[in-house]
Amino acid sequence: MSAHSQALSRPFVAPTPEAVTPQKILETGFAFWPSKVLLTAVELDVFTTLGARAMNAAELRRVLGLHPRGIFDFCDTLVALGFLERDGDGPLAKYRNTPATAQFLDRNQPGYVGGMLEMLNARLFGYWNDLGTALKTGQPQNEVKHSRAPLFETLYADPARLEQFMSAMRGISAPNFQALAEKVDFSKYRTLCDVGGATGLLASLVAKRHPHLQCRSFDLPEVEPIARRWIETDGMADRVTAVSGNFLKDPLPRADVITMGMILHDWNLDKKKHLVRLAYAALPPGGAFIAVENLIDDARRENAFGLMMSLNMLIEFGDAFDFTGADFWSWCREAGFERYEVVHLAGPCSAAIAYK
Repeated sequence: MSAHSQALSRPFVAPTPEAVTPQKILETGFAFWPSKVLLTAVELDVFTTLGARAMNAAELRRVLGLHPRGIFDFCDTLVALGFLERDGDGPLAKYRNTPATAQFLDRNQPGYVGGMLEMLNARLFGYWNDLGTALKTGQPQNEVKHSRAPLFETLYADPARLEQFMSAMRGISAPNFQALAEKVDFSKYRTLCDVGGATGLLASLVAKRHPHLQCRSFDLPEVEPIARRWIETDGMADRVTAVSGNFLKDPLPRADVITMGMILHDWNLDKKKHLVRLAYAALPPGGAFIAVENLIDDARRENAFGLMMSLNMLIEFGDAFDFTGADFWSWCREAGFERYEVVHLAGPCSAAIAYK
């Protein structure tokens, strides 16, 4: 009998289906545990306290003012989660930062992103407990619900808190803005205006990467002195200018490129369309409007972070939302733009670009 006929004579055996388990369900359900451990470590300044040093649990407990009961569980959980490294075992074992926590969670380092985690811990961790209420009512679940001043109103009334918030946003936005400067072709443009520019980071990074560009960072008057200080610190004062205005009331400064970094998602549909029209009016023919966002994929199946950010906008503002590239293009086409493209930047973030 030939090999072919032997193969035909064997009974067909269906492949064993992969076992269905509840693992992903349970991992997601318990996901707030590791989140809260990390956020609490940032709150307690664990990573800044360690800095470049190694300390045993007793030393760390004394410096942080913690109770003996939880210190080993807490530190070893951070080791198991990959946020601390440990030399040795037992009570005398030394804990130290990982390369990532040393760079990004030590507040003495320029790459510190802990400001965002501090805000997540102090505000959003609790407000997300009311996601169900937000879904039922469509109403914000933040300070507004609890009869306190809204976040932005509080921030802009306190220069110190405003600067802290801007620094937090700066840390988390830097990889996306750097990717924008590297991936988008700015060669045919001469001027750029970043709307809602905060500390001027986007304008500075693009100007540094493209020396032929003159850039402006446009934000509210309260932000202008903060932006000027950061721009000077970055050594870009000769190429980047901070200007002030209110983008809900004033026309935008004219430029070849208008950028908005994480701005459009803060607003409802009417205000989104208003900002798109303002960008169109400020551009010359051939100009580009760039929105940097955690852009949801058009099929709304893949970018879970972008979708959850949209839920966060529900919790923060009620009628604000994140959007897809197709949504963005529909608003831009309505305003008169001729074509658009999407350029992936870093992680869940992309640049949606419309051309006039």
